[in-house]
Amino acid sequence: MATFEVLTEGYIREGDDLRVASTVSFVRDGAALIVIDPGMVSSVSQILDPLRDLGIEPEAITDVVFSHHHPDHTINAALFANARIHDYWATYEADLWIDREAEGFQVSPDVTLLQTPGHTREDVTTLVTTEGGVVAFTHLWWMAEGPADDPYTIDREVHRAQRERVLERAALIVPGHGPAFAPDGATAR
Repeated sequence: MATFEVLTEGYIREGDDLRVASTVSFVRDGAALIVIDPGMVSSVSQILDPLRDLGIEPEAITDVVFSHHHPDHTINAALFANARIHDYWATYEADLWIDREAEGFQVSPDVTLLQTPGHTREDVTTLVTTEGGVVAFTHLWWMAEGPADDPYTIDREVHRAQRERVLERAALIVPGHGPAFAPDGATAR
């Protein structure tokens, strides 16, 4: 079964200057070494140092998954020059563009993509089967504390339906901008 590490917990800090970092995660599934949402962080060392602590060099990463195409989730993808990139409609490898739907796509045996429009029309949730259950890496939630209603959602009812779909599967949620959380009755729907 797959294992995962959160390399850096994301955040949104408003004030005189808006500060944003995506939650960046690493999944190991056999030979597949996957980074999810290598976006904005205050320093790339917040991504690379935890990987190196795991014995992983950037050139060893086999796959990168984008939850969506906002820069705060994609801007550091070039750190992983040998990786295939996965989004909602294709896989990209060097100069090869392979059309495919995200829904049900197996990145590796225990890593599956779902199309989960909500924050954007192009949202992808990455489901990872681990010994502790299914972990969902998703931007359907910014963080456990909210916002309950995504201010940028494309359609509130679609967003709600996708959240329910993920909650049916996930024992743990790794949201777009905060620490992982176990969903419960208080989790925004």
